[in-house]
Amino acid sequence: MRNRDRQTPDDQSFIIPEIISMMEELEDEDALDHPSASKAVHSSDNESDELSAVIEEISEPKAQKAKPRSSENLEAEEKDHAEREKDHFTQEDLDIELLSLIKDKERLHQLLSAQLVSKEPASHSGSKSAQHGEADKKDKAAEQHHTDDSSKDKGKKQQVQAHSEQQDHSDSKFKKQGKSQDGGAHGEEQPLVEPIPTSIEQYLKKLEDAGFHTSFDIVVREMTFGEKRTALFFYNGLVKDTLLTDVLTRLTYLQTETLSTNALHDFLHYYVPAVQVKAVDEWDDMLLEVMSGASAFYIDGESSALIIDAKAFPSRGPEEPSLERVVRGSRDGFVETLMVNVSLVRRRLRDPMLRYEIVRVGQRTQTDVCIAYVEDITDPELIESIRDKIQQVKIDGLPLADKQLEEATVKRGWNPYPLVRYSERPDVVAAHLLEGNVAVFVDTSPSVMLLPTTFFDLIQHAEENRQTPFMGTYFRWVRFIGIWASLFLLPIWFLFVLDPSLKPASLDFIGPSKMGEIPIVIQFLLAELGVDLLRMAAVHTPTPLATAMSLIAALMIGDIAVSTGLFINEVILYMAIAAVGMFATPSYELGLANRIVRLLLIVCVAAFKVPGFVIATTIVMLVLSMERSFNRPYMWPFIPFDLKAMINIIVRPPVLYNRTRPNLLRPKQRDKMPRT
Repeated sequence: MRNRDRQTPDDQSFIIPEIISMMEELEDEDALDHPSASKAVHSSDNESDELSAVIEEISEPKAQKAKPRSSENLEAEEKDHAEREKDHFTQEDLDIELLSLIKDKERLHQLLSAQLVSKEPASHSGSKSAQHGEADKKDKAAEQHHTDDSSKDKGKKQQVQAHSEQQDHSDSKFKKQGKSQDGGAHGEEQPLVEPIPTSIEQYLKKLEDAGFHTSFDIVVREMTFGEKRTALFFYNGLVKDTLLTDVLTRLTYLQTETLSTNALHDFLHYYVPAVQVKAVDEWDDMLLEVMSGASAFYIDGESSALIIDAKAFPSRGPEEPSLERVVRGSRDGFVETLMVNVSLVRRRLRDPMLRYEIVRVGQRTQTDVCIAYVEDITDPELIESIRDKIQQVKIDGLPLADKQLEEATVKRGWNPYPLVRYSERPDVVAAHLLEGNVAVFVDTSPSVMLLPTTFFDLIQHAEENRQTPFMGTYFRWVRFIGIWASLFLLPIWFLFVLDPSLKPASLDFIGPSKMGEIPIVIQFLLAELGVDLLRMAAVHTPTPLATAMSLIAALMIGDIAVSTGLFINEVILYMAIAAVGMFATPSYELGLANRIVRLLLIVCVAAFKVPGFVIATTIVMLVLSMERSFNRPYMWPFIPFDLKAMINIIVRPPVLYNRTRPNLLRPKQRDKMPRT
């Protein structure tokens, strides 16, 4: 801008109208390509406060803004600033600033309209000396502007140079810009994105970079409709070919005269007979949609592509979960397809306030994660906490689905106890959503995470609610006894064996009649390893051979091990009771954690007897009491104690008596039903 003031009047009068004309032509072209963006740019003079500040700072003389200085320091400051002016401002710097302004069309247009046009000489026949005098005054004012704050101008020139580099880089990539708070066109800048090519040759070339002609499952069907070349891009095996065939059949009837100049609009609104169709203008978004099972319909000459939702994932039918079987109840369970799972819950919970939020996790896998909750029941802080933790996960992918997501968001440290309840039953998930929990679905997983959870949530089963309240309470007590036996029966019996004086007189029969050749603690450890080995073998054994393996485990291993003296009878008996209690635990993860605690108690009893048992039990209880699941105490309602909630844990209440939701979840609505 300072070079402008040093030009002759003839040169200046030539450059100004030429630049204005050039900028108007460029803006007219941009308005044709992007009418919405053009309107947003010219909608208001105050659309960008930052740009206005820069223009005002460049155009207004600094002498008007500068504070009055004392006459004593004026002469010294002028000398000092004059020397720095020679060092900092060269002709090359001024040229760079002018070039950057020319490249920035919006800034230059506003600046030229507001400053140059109004200050353009009224007549070219005026005296050159007067114009030179005016230019000298402007130079002097500009020089004064720089001498007041040279460091600020230096930073401004660096910003101008950086802006020039960004403009050069944007020739190949464009930026997303969100709207500012006042509705202007200049909002917060987002990361650079890559547009879809407008030429079908370039489009096909980019598809080759994505695996076309290399991966056999990538299909690109090129056809011409109404003299418009098109390309249908999809992954074979992830789409419903019958639907795509119907779409192409409909398009074959198109004639040239039926298409307007905006072919993309016509295809989207008139000619593509699919239920879910949308337009995308970013390459990465298009590629992600296609890899998720959709199809991309590209039209030559258009900068956007149509995404046709014709997904058809390979999946199995809903079956009853093997870990949550019930005698009475539904037989459908979750599968590996996300849409099927959310539909099973929606079928049971027909509430318009049920919300399904989708989040993609994993830089490479882009796994779909769905957060489900009832908006007018669930605590908003709980929803926000879960959403933030999921969005903050930075990982390559989630090929193991929900378990990896749990470790990335919930699990911390080496505590073996689960802080998440898994369920494969849609009715269980729907019931927890009505209580105020949050359910997290992960695509490709038949399990759903229920958050938050407590220790007592993990020991409840759907079968208790499928029977009468009396029988449900009985089953619950039997399950509690089995879980307690799996934890403490073996350590307490081992403690009585080591110290017989602790046994009451009525329990004198407890204890081995003879000792084996191997210490009892080693027998326990070997038996624990044997049970785990049999469990893993049962998982990997084909179903026709499962019966034969059970006979081998019961007869050959158990009986012969006792006959040879490797184990004593009592060890096998109590280990079997503990194993049954572990298998009776509804949560598979909780059963495994209880086994680790049982081994810890056995080792502590063998080492320190009564003090070891008491100290180890106390430490385990303290650790569980301090554990929290999404800021909810893990041992609630036992610690902190809640009498009403504890009664609902011990006794399965009738439906009409269970009128309120748990305090733990802090629901918006405490009452489940109106009070009468």
